[in-house]
Amino acid sequence: MAAPMTEGGSGIAGGSGDPEGQAALPELDPVIHAQARLRVVAALSQLGSGDRITFPRLQEILRMTAGNLSVHLRKLEDAGYVEVTKTHRGRTPATLVNLTARGRLAFDEYVHSLRSLITPGDGVR
Repeated sequence: MAAPMTEGGSGIAGGSGDPEGQAALPELDPVIHAQARLRVVAALSQLGSGDRITFPRLQEILRMTAGNLSVHLRKLEDAGYVEVTKTHRGRTPATLVNLTARGRLAFDEYVHSLRSLITPGDGVR
């Protein structure tokens, strides 16, 4: 339920409408915020630092088509959040995916920002 609008128009109950003195609401990382990419990053965040998962296994976990997953991985890779490594296991090609340190930090900050939006005052570092 949205906060009622106050006379000052701030939308924050008890707010004066004056942005000075009020903490700004955190911004959410637009690269991670898209639903499919959020799911990808959340899944990869469950891996240990430096661990990798095969593309087909990630696709299976997320129940995404190969094309859809590829598009979202490319955007995350362009942002430096994931690393996609193409290799071979014997004669079979394999694509491995991992969350980079930058991606892990970005996800942690995203979660912190989201918690701050949901429960103002609790997410302050």
